[in-house]
Amino acid sequence: MKTVAGPVDRVVVVGAGLSGLAAALHLVGAGRQVTVLERDDRPGGRVGAYRGPDYEIDSGATILTLPELIDEALGAVGHTRESVGLRILDLAPAYQARFADGSVIGVHSDETAMAAELARVRGPETARRYRRLRGWLRAVYQAEFEQFMDTNFDSPLDMVRVPAKRDALARLVRLGAFGRLGPKVGRLVGDSQVARLFSFQALFAGMAPNQALGVYGAIPYMDTCLGVYYPEGGMRAIAAALARALTDAGGTLELRADVTGIDYRGRRARAVRTADGRVFDCDAVVVTADLGSLPRFGLRHRRGLRASPSAVVAHGTIPADVTRDWPVRAHHTIDFGREWDRTFAEIAARPGRGALMSDPSLLLTRPALTDPGLYLERPGGHIDRDGHLRETRRYEPLSLLAPCPNLAAAPLTWEQLTPFYLRELLETLEERGYQGISEHFRIDHVDTPHTWKAKGMLAGTPFSAAHLFRQTGPFRTRNLVRGRANVVLAGSGTVPGVGVPTVLLSGRLAAERLLGDLRHAGARSRDSGAVASVRKH
Repeated sequence: MKTVAGPVDRVVVVGAGLSGLAAALHLVGAGRQVTVLERDDRPGGRVGAYRGPDYEIDSGATILTLPELIDEALGAVGHTRESVGLRILDLAPAYQARFADGSVIGVHSDETAMAAELARVRGPETARRYRRLRGWLRAVYQAEFEQFMDTNFDSPLDMVRVPAKRDALARLVRLGAFGRLGPKVGRLVGDSQVARLFSFQALFAGMAPNQALGVYGAIPYMDTCLGVYYPEGGMRAIAAALARALTDAGGTLELRADVTGIDYRGRRARAVRTADGRVFDCDAVVVTADLGSLPRFGLRHRRGLRASPSAVVAHGTIPADVTRDWPVRAHHTIDFGREWDRTFAEIAARPGRGALMSDPSLLLTRPALTDPGLYLERPGGHIDRDGHLRETRRYEPLSLLAPCPNLAAAPLTWEQLTPFYLRELLETLEERGYQGISEHFRIDHVDTPHTWKAKGMLAGTPFSAAHLFRQTGPFRTRNLVRGRANVVLAGSGTVPGVGVPTVLLSGRLAAERLLGDLRHAGARSRDSGAVASVRKH
């Protein structure tokens, strides 16, 4: 593995998202002097929060898998979840999926529980076939994780000249993992609706299930078999915990430090400048900015990158008595429309061919159902459903996510379109049985592709470059920057890709470009999610 030559004693990390914090923790744990510069007033990056009038709500990812990667980052400086006050809860079921015919299936990570759920809803044959599908997903994940996700590539040729990678590639070929994911899952499970539960995750990689390669079966395996979790206090609690561990271990975190550029001497970065005039001298830099923002740091990404679909996300609150009779009561609800292939054809289209979903599939997130401390009490008398006069009314935070095309696929005028599109989405949910959502969901913040574009994100998507074959693994934007001797990338745009676990991995992989291989520091069980050992410094 190639590493940065020369001294790397003083490192500046640009961005305090999960990848930047993970990189910083591994670097501090190895004895380096690390300063993290974050433009916002809190750490988190895309796993941040919005402040409502009397509440906070997660502004980014709401789905956590592989929490042992958090343990690994904390363990680099001798911390644990307990020592930084982070409590992570197992969601069971991970999701409730509701289909257009009104049927509801809970998605359980436990194999026995999931088989029982499918037997109840779809019959014993579907349950039996699910076990076969799960075995295939497990085999893909085990062949792929260590050699294709948890690794740095120096060249695509590594896949054939490194024996372990060559063996893993051969296993994936034997498994048929270079065929299409959606059709493979459909054939194994034999039920088109159930197949959605184990293939929609391709959207996380920016692909339609029918176009994604089977190697992306690793994502539904993590999502449906290794468990979905929730950190008490919201996803933002993860970043806060990592930041506490960093500063406790001697790292420096500078908030409201907007990086405006990097000073170079020849090919080497020598200092990082911020908008308030400060200059941070350094031996190396880790940049976690989105690919669309790299030019401001004197960096480039390769031309012709295809971006993932984007999303419209509405955040707000709704009276808890309104949601009481909704057809699904779950932390995460995926409400599928009737259309499937057409939906992905619309949102995952090539440039200029995208469209809004004509039959929306939507994600509703209600974290207070897991974390009751998030409920709000607001003044304002009303008559409850039992006929009693109440002086206060209970509210819960609610987020609604609707996938949509990015700005390259559909350059829509979101400033004018947003209120009309939100009204249409709420009316659709009302028709599907979510009574009262149109009238009572008070929306305090909306993100659209224009929001993400304004933050410097590629084509107005928070999901970065799509995981086409030519943009995956050794073909993805490398974390070693061509033409720069001591600048390393981390985050969703580089290896291994998009998602909470993958950006945590990207932070360690970036640190390894400065320090060498760190995997010996804490051997991890790839399937059970256990951390076998933790290095203390």
